Amino acid sequence: MRYDHDRHDWYVHLFLLMPDHAHALLAAAPDKALATLIGNWKRYATTKYGISWQKNFIDHRLRSDESWEEKAAHIRANPARAGLVRDGESWPYVFEA
Repeated sequence: MRYDHDRHDWYVHLFLLMPDHAHALLAAAPDKALATLIGNWKRYATTKYGISWQKNFIDHRLRSDESWEEKAAHIRANPARAGLVRDGESWPYVFEA
């Protein structure tokens, strides 16, 4: 995530990795296709870490009246809702830019 963020291929606000899925708040660079970027990242993670991903991904575009921070707080709380930690702040598998 950081590599593509630092290359300005996408702009990551929040990335949180769960045991069986991931959540991200990000925006693709204007000249990049989100599906291509996600596909490339999943191929890299498969090769490097042996992760077996589902075939596609689900995206949701935030509307102008939706708050990034509300969505981020919901994502950060995901590990606690899953019973993996007491609170989302102690989850180590998160990248925020």
